[in-house]
Amino acid sequence: MSQKRSGVLALEDGSIFRGIGFGGAATISGEAVFNTSMTGYQEVLTDPSYFRQIVCMTAPMIGNYGVNESDEESDSPKVSGFIVHELSPVSSSWRSQTSLEEYLTQHGIPGLQRIDTRTLTKKLRVSGAMKACLSTEDISDEEAIKRAREWVGIVGADYVKEVTCKEAYTWNAEDPSNLPYSPVGTTLFEKARPEKIYRLAAFDLGAKYNIFRKLVRHGFEVRVFPATASPAEIREFAPDGLFLSNGPGDPAALDYVHDTVKDLMPDFPTFGICLGHQVITHALGAGTFKLKFGHRGGNQPVKNIETGRVSITSQNHGFASDPKQIEKCGAVVTEINLNDNTVEGLRHKDLPIFSVQYHPEAAPGPNDADPLFNDFYNQVDSRAKGKI
Repeated sequence: MSQKRSGVLALEDGSIFRGIGFGGAATISGEAVFNTSMTGYQEVLTDPSYFRQIVCMTAPMIGNYGVNESDEESDSPKVSGFIVHELSPVSSSWRSQTSLEEYLTQHGIPGLQRIDTRTLTKKLRVSGAMKACLSTEDISDEEAIKRAREWVGIVGADYVKEVTCKEAYTWNAEDPSNLPYSPVGTTLFEKARPEKIYRLAAFDLGAKYNIFRKLVRHGFEVRVFPATASPAEIREFAPDGLFLSNGPGDPAALDYVHDTVKDLMPDFPTFGICLGHQVITHALGAGTFKLKFGHRGGNQPVKNIETGRVSITSQNHGFASDPKQIEKCGAVVTEINLNDNTVEGLRHKDLPIFSVQYHPEAAPGPNDADPLFNDFYNQVDSRAKGKI
């Protein structure tokens, strides 16, 4: 481990947490949030949905299995800063290629350890997610608080344009990373891949790689488009269905995506997750609102109110759909969060359109959400055969 240096986290309410800095030497501002996952810190770090956020992990020790290229969910870390109670001094895994500290240093992401993460988490639960400043440089507490308060905040922010792909591309279906990982080195599918492969236009709003892998496994050729793609570009590709990915920022700020999706939805079966779910909400004419502290972790219980089935889901979002408005827009709420009864899924009453607020590709169940991909494939297949 590198030489110890002081680090500070300041919240907009004036709270100060002093600890030991690690990773990049930097001073950054962002939204302080917490994640309750016990594992998966590399997936958290590289999830574009965390863009401009300072993430506190509630698990007491982080970094114990290191970092490796196979677990990346994007091309680089997307968090602004990272907070842990204890940074593991060793990486005990045969898959590890570098330590968490070396990884964050390489990418210039500042980290902070040896603070009371339980106190910080409780503060964020009681007061809500806050504007914050994290520094591993030599700045005063007063300067850190000032920078936290001066940060513009996440409400009204369009971060999608900063994380979406620059141009359209086809996801490589032959890449070995598309196949499920097996500890004995064999390739195992959850089910046989369908013989009929359908063309899918996937909007990259800040997508994690694994969602594309899941779609490939379930019978799709995935063409990834930037969030700014026009309806004409999508129609020129002539897809069999549309997919809307996860992503960061305020869903209400994405008027250009709302308009595109609204134009395309009547003509194509459509499936959205996380931010994609919220975009569908707006495209239907409903609205979203900011949650107090959001849902971030791999242990969120969700109930399908149509079937009674309960799933354990992985989530990362700070906004939610308004259920009353959804019901006025030709759609119905299909799933709710059992912790706070917020909307976790919807479907259109007449069109083959549905979405979920959680991450079905993250596999916390581990396969609780797989039926969603089967349902989407069946909808696309039925539309292609003229049945719907």
